[in-house]
Amino acid sequence: MVAADYGDPKTHNSSTAYWNDLVQAFEEKNPHIKVDVQVVDWDHVDDQVTAMVKAGNAPDIAQIGSYADYAAKGLLYSADDIFPISMQADFIPSLVSAGSVHRVQYGIPWASSSRLFFYNKGLFKDAGIKRAPRTWSDVAHDAAKLKEHGVKVPYGLPLGTEEAQAESLMWLLGGSGGYTDSVGGYTFDSTANVAAFTWLKDNLVAKGLTGPGDPATTNRRTVFADFLAGNAGMINGHPTLLAQAKAAHIDVGVVALPGQQGPATDTLGVADWMMAFKQKDDHLDADSTFLRYVYSPENSLKFLDQYGLLPVTTSASQAMERNPKDKDMLQFLDRLPDAVFYPVDKTSWGPVSDQVKKTIGGAVDGDPKQVLGTLQRFAAAQGGN
Repeated sequence: MVAADYGDPKTHNSSTAYWNDLVQAFEEKNPHIKVDVQVVDWDHVDDQVTAMVKAGNAPDIAQIGSYADYAAKGLLYSADDIFPISMQADFIPSLVSAGSVHRVQYGIPWASSSRLFFYNKGLFKDAGIKRAPRTWSDVAHDAAKLKEHGVKVPYGLPLGTEEAQAESLMWLLGGSGGYTDSVGGYTFDSTANVAAFTWLKDNLVAKGLTGPGDPATTNRRTVFADFLAGNAGMINGHPTLLAQAKAAHIDVGVVALPGQQGPATDTLGVADWMMAFKQKDDHLDADSTFLRYVYSPENSLKFLDQYGLLPVTTSASQAMERNPKDKDMLQFLDRLPDAVFYPVDKTSWGPVSDQVKKTIGGAVDGDPKQVLGTLQRFAAAQGGN
């Protein structure tokens, strides 16, 4: 098995320790199966699995960021092959859908998160703002008030290469847009998407309400650091950031993403994926036995708890709901069943996502229609599948 490392080298909490403990316990119960887990950092893990597959030496199991290309090439076992019906039924439906190609599930969700809108209650109080924003107009109004009171980054808008695809999609959803339509076709240059970026450019960026840097080159880690230092008034955030903000003694408010007309009904969902490769030496029985053990509520919750992530199964979600220490996670968990995910079932999403990261930030510096039109043509050139 090749697995991504969710740990931070600075805090010495590598995922290696989790997998070593789990494998030891598994092998004690299943002495006829030996498991070798290689933990690789996120910067290299997808490329390493790609190289292994290309060399004809795919891992039996991989836990990485994408599955669709392997599924399209017929290299993966389906969830039907691995799990009994009872375990398949336990996966959260929105994640099953995101992990399926032509209604067959090949991507097995491993960990998930959803996004909500964060604001610094202390900075809001100092600026005389009495409630959280509900609409885009509220965001612009509150950002102007925060700027008047000397807040360095009234709204943190990270459209740099780190995670521009996430920030962009959250704003597009708030304006009834998105990356794809109801039948899965790319819609980057739709009227709703162009209108969303035009609003961002005219009402936040042009008025200097996104801080001193250029949003097109500002990365998420930068605005997160500003928020944790008490220098940013509003940002879009995830569960891990909430724990970090509380540890930094930020009085943080968390609400639904503001939308064009009111609180957005949709939010962004993000998932990482487990998959089992078909091999010449068929290890399906061993794969299945191991993955059933990995996905037991006790084992999966231990991992999720360590890294501040959300469950992918109903049983683990219910266990989290019953645990008082997880109360801050429930607001993110509640949004997960209806969250909108990247179109990870499309083999074209990998190159399209890379292009989004590199170019979509230019929509708030230049002509939104032109930037989004170029992205649409790029996506179409990938075949759109």
